[in-house]
Amino acid sequence: MSTEPEVLVLPGRGNSPAEHWQTHWEAEDPRLARVLQHEWTTPTRETWVLTLAQVLAARQAPAVLVAHSLAVALVNHLAAAWPTLYPGRPLPVRGALLVGPSDVEAADYPPGPIGFAPLPLNPLPFPTVVVASTNDPRVTLERARFFAHAWGARLEIAGALGHMGSDAKLGSWPQARRWLDELLG
Repeated sequence: MSTEPEVLVLPGRGNSPAEHWQTHWEAEDPRLARVLQHEWTTPTRETWVLTLAQVLAARQAPAVLVAHSLAVALVNHLAAAWPTLYPGRPLPVRGALLVGPSDVEAADYPPGPIGFAPLPLNPLPFPTVVVASTNDPRVTLERARFFAHAWGARLEIAGALGHMGSDAKLGSWPQARRWLDELLG
C-alpha cells in the first residue's frame, strides 16, 4: 500500500456547486477526488456511509478526508460503523479536515437528511481539524467546540464566514488549504 495519501472530498447536501471552495480545490489539485453520493437532497445516513466505506475499501492508499457540512456527520458515522462493516480491517483514513459541522440534532436543523442524528461523539482515530465560523447558521460556535472536543480534534475558528459554503465566496480559500496541507504532512 502506498504511503502517499489520497484526498477525498466529501460535499454536504447539494454536492458543492462550482463556486464552492471544495470544487475550486478539486480543479487545482489532481490528488483530490470527490466521493459522489446517489442522493444529495434527502440523503440517508446508511447509504452515504456505505458509499464512502466502499470507496475507502477500494483505495490503495490511506485517505485524508475533506468534509463540509452534513459530510462532517458522515465522517463520524463512518468511523463508528467501520469496525462492523470491515471487522479486523483498520480504517484507511490518515486525517480529516471537517469544515462547518452541521448540528443535525438542533431543533431548527432543516428537514431532509435521514438518520444522521444522533451524531457520534467518539474520539476519531485519526488527526482531525474542525473548522468553525463565528456566525454559522448550521452550528453555534459553542456546539462546534463541543464536537471538536468530543472527537479529539483541533478547533480552528475561521472568523465570520457563515456556513463556509458557496454563499461565502471563499474561492480557493488559502487558509483552509494550509490546514489540509498540515494533515497531508
